[in-house]
Amino acid sequence: MSAALLPALRAALPHATIWDAAELATRDPGFDARNFGASALVRPRDAEGVAALVRFCAEHGVGLVAQGGRTGLAGGAATSEGQVICDLGAMNRIEEIDPFARVAIVQAGATLGALQEAAAEHGLDPGIDLAARGSATIGGMVSTNAGGIMAFRNGTMRHRVLGLEAVLPDGRVFRDLTRVPKTSAGYDLKHLFIGAEGTLGIVTRVAVRLDPVNGASATALVGVPDAQSAQRIVRHFLGSTSTRLTAAEILWRNFAALMQRGLGYAPGTLPLDAPCLLVLGLGADSMDAARGALEDGLAAIWEQAGIVDGLVASSDAQAAAMWRLREETEQIERAHPMAPSFDVSVPGGGLDAYVARIEAGLKKLDASYAPYVYGHLADGNLHISVNTDGPVPHERHAAIEDVLYDGLREAGGSFSAEHGVGLEKREAYERHADPVKRDLARMIKAMIDPDNVLNPGKVVARE
Repeated sequence: MSAALLPALRAALPHATIWDAAELATRDPGFDARNFGASALVRPRDAEGVAALVRFCAEHGVGLVAQGGRTGLAGGAATSEGQVICDLGAMNRIEEIDPFARVAIVQAGATLGALQEAAAEHGLDPGIDLAARGSATIGGMVSTNAGGIMAFRNGTMRHRVLGLEAVLPDGRVFRDLTRVPKTSAGYDLKHLFIGAEGTLGIVTRVAVRLDPVNGASATALVGVPDAQSAQRIVRHFLGSTSTRLTAAEILWRNFAALMQRGLGYAPGTLPLDAPCLLVLGLGADSMDAARGALEDGLAAIWEQAGIVDGLVASSDAQAAAMWRLREETEQIERAHPMAPSFDVSVPGGGLDAYVARIEAGLKKLDASYAPYVYGHLADGNLHISVNTDGPVPHERHAAIEDVLYDGLREAGGSFSAEHGVGLEKREAYERHADPVKRDLARMIKAMIDPDNVLNPGKVVARE
């Protein structure tokens, strides 16, 4: 976008906040420095403002990239010179919560944390949780089909969305804010926008399903010999009718050791010496009931699961210390700046074999490679970072991807579980996604966005 177009942009959106490239250079771009590579940022106040911005960009042949909390990990919100950012930060209202129907109507720029707090006042919860809850926005979570720690029970964002509103590449507004779970009225077109990373439309409002919350929850940290042992424990607690398993996070030893060092935890304060650690969350009517159920359940399954060690948190502070081991993953970045990171889904009981395979495969590439592996045990979503010193060359990065992704699709898994494709996984998408799926995706993009206005270059390649 040329500087000459900026006055026209300001005239077209007189009520929107607009920053030029010079202003963007003074602002924090979030997780990815490329987020603010654009020539301008526009912050509309409502869907009509977004539609006016989309029409302006379509008329002038300018690429438009929607942004929310800028916490994405795959470059889905990255921009370049000549493009415009549609910042949804001003559209952050939680418009309505219906406690009887258990539905929230939320603007796209509202954070997950804000929705959790508002829903909690009614004894409800959106049924999805992320470590970035304070900055991740509902629109961004819809656009990447976010998962998080409760996906094994409640599904991903796709399963939490009842309806949505989105601005199409031609400026028309798609409105399907259905509030009910049952609708069989033709194509369910909202799913075109969920997980599309803003390439088919800009999500502006969402109808989110809410669930009742337990009165209290307890946390345990359990040392186990392998993922299979951890899965036995999870199955045991999933079979309970009086409690509700809310989290089951697994940490392999190399990752847990790094976190222990980075967080400064003294030896012996937590059971940290097992080959794998399992962080469990259990909900019940009261704190005493939740803690008692965790203690009794672990005792009942201890020998069968081969538990090495375990501790049920006796205070909120101790529970927080356990969760810091899982959530403060920036310790990896501090120890290995620019380390390549990955996000895969591995089916069923194949976790131990998968981790053993990739550890061996990575060592064949470089004997010093010892990956940090952790993730969401109950749904098979693993996060993997490789202990490199600085960024790796392109060919080496592709070779690492091939070690991690080989055979996943054939086994029923995925090379991208919850972080999206964006720019970072574009080449992997071409190498590892089903070719017919790729062809259909290109056809849909060409039909809905023939001029390639929205988030160009992301997810699908235009021929």
